[in-house]
Amino acid sequence: MNKQTSLFSNIKGDFSAGLVVFLIAVPLCLGIALASGAPLFSGMIAGIVGGLVIGFFSGSQLSVSGPAAGLTAIVLTAITKLGAFDIFLLAVVIGGGLQLILGLIKAGTVANYFPSNVITGMLSAIGIIIILKQLPHAFGYDAETEGSIAFFQADGENTFSALLSTLNHISIGATIITLVSILIILYWSKIPKVSVVPAPLVAVIAGILLNRVFAGSEVLALGANHLVNLPVPQSFDDFLGQFTFPRFSAITDKEVWITALTIAIVASVETLLNVEATDKLDPLKRHTSPNRELKAQGIGNIVSGLIGGLPITSVIVRSSANINAGGRTKMSTMIHGSLLLICAALIPMVLNMIPLATLAAVLLVTGYKLCKLKVFKEMFKNGKYQWVPFVATVVAIVFTDLLIGIGIGMAVSVLAILRGNMKSSYYFRKEKYQTGDSIRLELAQEVSFLNKASILLTLDHLPADTTVVIDAQKTAYIDFDVLQTIREFKDIKAPQKNITVILTGFKDVYKIPNTPGSLVEEHARRADGHVHTIAAGNHKELLKELQLN
Repeated sequence: MNKQTSLFSNIKGDFSAGLVVFLIAVPLCLGIALASGAPLFSGMIAGIVGGLVIGFFSGSQLSVSGPAAGLTAIVLTAITKLGAFDIFLLAVVIGGGLQLILGLIKAGTVANYFPSNVITGMLSAIGIIIILKQLPHAFGYDAETEGSIAFFQADGENTFSALLSTLNHISIGATIITLVSILIILYWSKIPKVSVVPAPLVAVIAGILLNRVFAGSEVLALGANHLVNLPVPQSFDDFLGQFTFPRFSAITDKEVWITALTIAIVASVETLLNVEATDKLDPLKRHTSPNRELKAQGIGNIVSGLIGGLPITSVIVRSSANINAGGRTKMSTMIHGSLLLICAALIPMVLNMIPLATLAAVLLVTGYKLCKLKVFKEMFKNGKYQWVPFVATVVAIVFTDLLIGIGIGMAVSVLAILRGNMKSSYYFRKEKYQTGDSIRLELAQEVSFLNKASILLTLDHLPADTTVVIDAQKTAYIDFDVLQTIREFKDIKAPQKNITVILTGFKDVYKIPNTPGSLVEEHARRADGHVHTIAAGNHKELLKELQLN
């Protein structure tokens, strides 16, 4: 293990980051369990396993795993269909086993096919969603508690209607706590000597103290629904009673296996996306093995299912908060898991004093760092084949959910690639000579069947009484369909329009003979004239040039 990944190489920053992630994870774990129709403690179990077990086995230094909002609908449906939570736990165990198998057969390499513009779009969309979802909590409207990033919420609201509803439920006390917390998070580190104490911890303490001060005021006091709500066991036996074990007798149930397969596929895809996104945020630019991550996730889900926890994935909200808080090794995610375990077992009543407004402040700062205007400007500079899929991904995720949005972004990216491929199949050059017009088409290095339509349209619209040079000297591959199109044009269409076709650079394997003396004639034509215009593989631009000359 090198210095960058040694567990104790950044203990101060990792402890601070682990504390921040822990504070964020508590309400998310509880909210996701509530939205999933599962026991509240099952969300805490998943968070603990995600931090300790997956944190230990994972190759990622910064990814944080836990119960995922993207799986709430699947979990809720599965529990209802299977009829019992302990039967559902069996599906979680089997799903984890399937993930482990996927990792062993190296199925994680599918992550290499996720385009960077879609991953960047996902990060920006998550940042926007965090801000939109946390603004109601920041102003004291805490009706939506599931921690979901989906546009449509379980309470019947959607992201934007919840913002409008906030206007009718503004809590002055919560708003003050949010503003004070944000100021502390942004400026605490700039104060000499005291910056050794993590800013988010100071913000949490300040939020608790402010709420205590506000307790005597009817206007400023926060109700219990504005605070963290963790189950409080009355004894050690009560604590142990919160753990549930799977019903293995249901292993022959077909629905159990269908649910397990669904969990394995969805959790694996979401994990691979989030881990790749986390690697892009890593200040040290380290790379996580997707196959090792699938194995770690599989082990984690097996353990979680065995003791009563929800399915687990890598979670980008907690991962990005981990990075922004100064986490640099997997120690931070293991610290977060340890704190979840300690507090759930020993001091849940202390956590229940934390205002949700303070946690909203932490997430608002995290969301802003993910979707800075600078990211959008850089994507626009990269050209439309980068920014169109990027924008499509952002919009789709904001208005649907993570997986649907990623799917739409991937589809738009593929279409952009296909369109770009079709338009770059050749280079067009029109030259004026004393002997008449000469039009030159230089084929690109790779000419696939996707380029057939563009080349066919260009050849069909060439003017009569001209000379056309089709040059394949730089081409490594030409699709059979394109060769057929060129043959048909040379032998049938060109003679009908009195077009002289000169073929040069075609390999013998293509079975299209080069025009005798084509290179000599080409050099002679170049010596007699000059180049008027060059356009890249776009038949519309080509036609425009032909009309102008």
